[in-house]
Formats: sequence, C-alpha cells, structure tokens
Amino acid sequence: MTTILENFFKLKENKTTVSIEVVAGLTTFFTMVYILAVNPQILSAAGMDPGGLFTATAIICVVGTLMMALLAKYPYAIAPGMGLNAFFAFVVADIVGWQTALFLLFIQGLVFMILSLAKFREAVFDAIPRNMKLSIGVGVGLFITHIGFQNAGFIVQSEGTLVGLGDMHSLTVLLFLIGCIVMVILIKRGFKSGIFLGMALVYVLGAIAELLGIYVPGVHGYSLIPDAIISLPPSISTVSLVTNWQDVSFVGVSIFTIVSLILVLLFVEAIDTVGTLIGVSERAGFLDKDGKLPRVGAALFSDASTTALAAVVGTSTSTTYIESATGIQAGGRTGLTSLVTAGLFVVAMFFWPIFAVVPAFATAPALVVVGLYMVSMVRKIDFDDFSEAFPAFLVIIIMPLAYSVSDGMVFGVISYVLLKLLLGKAKEVSWVMYLLAAVFVLKLIFPY
Repeated sequence: MTTILENFFKLKENKTTVSIEVVAGLTTFFTMVYILAVNPQILSAAGMDPGGLFTATAIICVVGTLMMALLAKYPYAIAPGMGLNAFFAFVVADIVGWQTALFLLFIQGLVFMILSLAKFREAVFDAIPRNMKLSIGVGVGLFITHIGFQNAGFIVQSEGTLVGLGDMHSLTVLLFLIGCIVMVILIKRGFKSGIFLGMALVYVLGAIAELLGIYVPGVHGYSLIPDAIISLPPSISTVSLVTNWQDVSFVGVSIFTIVSLILVLLFVEAIDTVGTLIGVSERAGFLDKDGKLPRVGAALFSDASTTALAAVVGTSTSTTYIESATGIQAGGRTGLTSLVTAGLFVVAMFFWPIFAVVPAFATAPALVVVGLYMVSMVRKIDFDDFSEAFPAFLVIIIMPLAYSVSDGMVFGVISYVLLKLLLGKAKEVSWVMYLLAAVFVLKLIFPY
C-alpha cells in the first residue's frame, strides 16, 4: 500500500513521506473542521435546516478535497467558503429565497466548469504579475492571522475603534497564547508536526481545565467533553436542491437581478479561489520561476466542479481553503495530504460528537503561526518601484481590514493597471489584467 501511495503521489520526488503527509492531513483537518459547525450556523439564517446543512457541508469537504487530491495532487482542501456563505445567506437568498439561490449557484457552478475547461481561469492565474502574487500571499497571511485572533477572542469588536484587544484575563485567551508559544518552540526545534501537536496540547489543557472546574461550559464556551461517540449524520433532503426543486421560483425577480447575481457569484468565487491558490502556493514553493503553478488547471477544475455539487446537496459556494496552508507548513507537499483530510471528514460525519469539541482557541494558534510564515514573503516584494509597491500595499492591507481576499485583489488590480497607464508603462500590462480591471470596476459600481 505504501509503495502505491509513493508512486501515485511521487513522494520521493516531492521530498516527503507517508507519515509526514498523514500528519499534514491531520493538521489541515483540525484547522478547518470548524466549518462543519460555522457553515450551518450562517446558512441557517436563510431559513435552511442546520442538520441537513451539517451533512451537506461535510459531503462537499469530502468530495472537493478528494478531487483535489486525485486530480491536481496538491495538498489543498476544499470546503464551503467563509464570506461566500455569508453572501449567499444574507444577499442572494434574501433576494430570491434559498431554494432559488441554490439553483442560481448550480448554474454558476456549471459556467465555472466551462471556464475552467477553457483555461480562462488558468490564464487569469498566470497573468497576475509576480509582485502582486507575492502581495496576495502576504495579504492572505494577515487575513489568516486576523481570523485566528478573532476565533480565540484575542481581538474583539470595539465600538470606539472597530477592533480592540479582548479580555486578557480570559482562560481561552491564555490557552490560545500558550498554543502560539508552544507551536513556535516545536517548529523551531524542527518538529514537522509542531502545529498539530500544539493544537492537541491546547485542547487537552482545556479539557483538563473543564474537569477541574476552571473552564466552565456556557461561560468560556461549549463543553470540551464529548457527550457521545457515534452520531449518524442528518439527511440532506431538507436542504438539497433536488428535493426542494418545487420551491424554486423567479416570480417578481427581474432578469437583470438573476443575471447579476449569477455573475457576482461567479466573480467572487473566481477571485477568492485564485487569490487563495496564489497565496498558499507561493508560500509552499509550488510556483515555478515564471510564477506559474503546474497543474493549475486541474486544481481550478476541482474547485469549480465542487461548486455545482454544493448546490445539489444544499450548501453555498465551495472554494480552496486558506487553512490548507497549515498542512503545507506541517510538511504536506502532495495530494496524499488532501486524501487524509478528505478521509477525516468522512469520519467526522459519523463521529461528529468527538470532533465537535475541538474549540476555536485550540485551532487559532495554527492560523497565527501560518500567517507569520506567509507574511514573511513581504521580503521578496519590490518596494522600490511605486507602480508595483502601491498596488501590492493595497492588496496586503485591504484583505485583513475588509475581511475579504477578493476585495484586496479588486483594488490591487485596478490600481496596478491605472498606475501603469498613467506612468506610460501600458505595455507591461497583459490583456487579462486590463480585462480584470474593467470587470472589477463594474463590480464596484454594480455590487449586486
């Protein structure tokens, strides 16, 4: 079995082993497993059944990540996208209803697949200048760090300054800080599984604190002690497009609204996926000397086809997850990492009571440490040429502040093209960048 895995995923060629890939897959899984709880919470605001949403979310995580493992052979995981799910629930579903929103998502997924097969998305990936690819990686790193801080309660909402420090006397914040320090020490000592071991230690400390009465469920968060071992996943019939087809309706909805919603869904997912792929690929060293990603077409197709399936089973747009960077940092270099992650999501469907107790403050340190690694790419950006530096700066700063990979890319691309034109360097800009800039301007003018 080991020989088959080594030959299929070319482990020796990628300077990795089965054990390293397994640990990397575990790391990615535990860093992003929160989506099984968070995605149903967000989409249920649109009137969808949380139980069905849990199972639908898990199915997409399994199928999408499995496709990435076997087709593209990269250590990337796919799941319903954060931000994308909020847009689906609070914008699209609010306008046309969640059943019709799923139908529009299905159409968008099919269009996405066609564009992927036509290599349009691959052209977009290759046309983005190297400086901007680097800045996207840095921006994604800051974005990941911001998410980690929020998940741990280290950074919280503030009425006066929008964001501020959380309660530094909180037990969960203390455990989060311990996790950060432990991970850094383990990584410095050369432990490939430092991130995973750090998360496991924080969880164990939290569970011990609950047994001692220091961690109080309902005060510090939910209980860290599972109340069951096995739980069959709920049926997706309550949320699936197939079983709710009769409720799809366009009565009172203009054709302009329908087309614009499909285009916005298409646009947001496209730039979110491309931005994430660039960010994690640059950090992992997967990009070649020209800044291109080998087998990028297979990676983009895996993502696109999963989006169409997401609508069928009953959840929002899927995307390549930035949390994949945690597994890459743990040593993952091939699709075997993704294969392990997909397998763990299968397990999670039936043993969710156990996996559900892994708290956000245990996974948050992993996001912060990975953010540190990704931000280090800022050293490679050319800041001497302001026509390159300013767009890169906008990408870096807007992603975490706007809480959006896509918004950072929008302003980065527009400013890049505009500056090159005004400085007489129009020939340095590819036609794809001009096209992207035009589309991004239209997005700002007509957001929905």
